[in-house]
Amino acid sequence: MKACVVVFPGSNCDHDCWHVMHDVMRLPVEYVWHKQNALPKVDLVILPGGFSYGDYLRTGAIARFSPIMQDVVRHANSGRAVIGICNGFQILLESGLLPGAMLRNDSLRFICKHIYLKAVNRSSIFTKNIAANQVLNIPIAHGEGNYFCDADTLKCLEQEDRIAFQYVSESGQVNMDANPNGSAANIAGILNEKKNVLGMMPHPERASEAILNSKDGRVIWESLAAALN
Repeated sequence: MKACVVVFPGSNCDHDCWHVMHDVMRLPVEYVWHKQNALPKVDLVILPGGFSYGDYLRTGAIARFSPIMQDVVRHANSGRAVIGICNGFQILLESGLLPGAMLRNDSLRFICKHIYLKAVNRSSIFTKNIAANQVLNIPIAHGEGNYFCDADTLKCLEQEDRIAFQYVSESGQVNMDANPNGSAANIAGILNEKKNVLGMMPHPERASEAILNSKDGRVIWESLAAALN
């Protein structure tokens, strides 16, 4: 599996993603500057977290128009893998590759802490290595992570098994006390219809090594490697 990490002005997790691919997973990876018009030949595109274009207008709203995004959309529509993490998730929403929108956290505060989540869909290329009822300890860091969609879209996500992750308690219970930002149905990540595009707010690249106090996020990269190699 070969990956690329798209770098926007304001990205701050691009090297974290590159490090996980190159140094932890030992897989080929390269950076792609947002002004490039075409992606290299890769199996996985990573849209990292950060504050693309300073989060002006809305998070991800300007990055959606970066030249590289046209080829990212083409890559996704051809059935190949894309993962958007935090700001990358927001960009996927703005680009129309995923449905819904992000609102300010219901606390109106930036939140940076470890949370717990559980895979709802465990058959996707991103989640196939996650065990049933496995609770993952992965950090979040966002001010606008409150996922919103209308009732019909939520029903569609549920019926089509497109909710990838939900925020849960340490024991794996889905409840509002475990919801850090007010997201609808405790949603922490969703998939597109083909299930080759994942957007998630938690940062698996920040929890892929024991030295970081959790390596639970590594299972997502391992799932991808197993599916795409």
